[in-house]
Amino acid sequence: MNLSFHTRKAYQRDLLQFTVFLSCKSVSLQQVNHHTLRQFAAQRIEVDRISSSSLQRELSAVRSFADWLVEQEIISQNFALDFAIQRPNRPLPGMLDAEIMPQILDQAAPEKERDAQLWCRDKAILELFYSSGLRLSELAKLTLSQLDLARGLVSVIGKGNKTRVVPVGSKAIEALQAWLQLRMGWVSVDEAAIFVSERSGKMLSTRQIERRVSLQAERAGISQHLHPHLLRHCFASHLLASSGDLRAVQELLGHADISTTQIYTHLDFANLAKVYDSAHPRARKK
Repeated sequence: MNLSFHTRKAYQRDLLQFTVFLSCKSVSLQQVNHHTLRQFAAQRIEVDRISSSSLQRELSAVRSFADWLVEQEIISQNFALDFAIQRPNRPLPGMLDAEIMPQILDQAAPEKERDAQLWCRDKAILELFYSSGLRLSELAKLTLSQLDLARGLVSVIGKGNKTRVVPVGSKAIEALQAWLQLRMGWVSVDEAAIFVSERSGKMLSTRQIERRVSLQAERAGISQHLHPHLLRHCFASHLLASSGDLRAVQELLGHADISTTQIYTHLDFANLAKVYDSAHPRARKK
């Protein structure tokens, strides 16, 4: 392996913990099994009080070490293969009530023309986040070709370059239509990004989007820090609360983690759109 000096040192430290444990337990490398690894994990977490992430790193080093032992014919098979400890549940981000969302999304435009134009763009960003549950990186990279306002759909390239098609609610469509009209005066012909900077006419960075989301929440008088992931969480929570259809919400979010997708069954898009249109607070047309 072509590893840096610091990576090699960290690898050695992690393996030292494991080999010292085996020595104290009088367990040879040939005797190590999943039970041994569970004992090691328990000692590191409960006695040595290391973090879960540190233990995961140490186990990764042990797994690589066992691969090497197999190659050297010191052991017959990798004793760490398929061994995993359950990761602790991550705390959910904060929550905004569905009733609070209009306070942000329906606030009046600023009086100054420049600020009003920025709000036109930012409103489209906020509406699309809440309407379609996009990740920050997904929204930032959106191009005009991915958006189909006539059909109310957006094609999203998510993690692992997997594409999913997500509905866009009527409120978000209205905001996007207004923004796209304004956008034409900000960009050069060859700029494909939907959300662009007023000054450069180029694609907004994820950091710029984060700042604009936070700023517009403050302008609406929201004391809680608003960030894109919170809007995605609100999308999922509010939609699930209204529909009760967990599988549809998971598919709309584009989750790929096996630990959260074990109950998935394939849902056709017509059903996803039906769940979305009937349940999302800002998808229903009045």
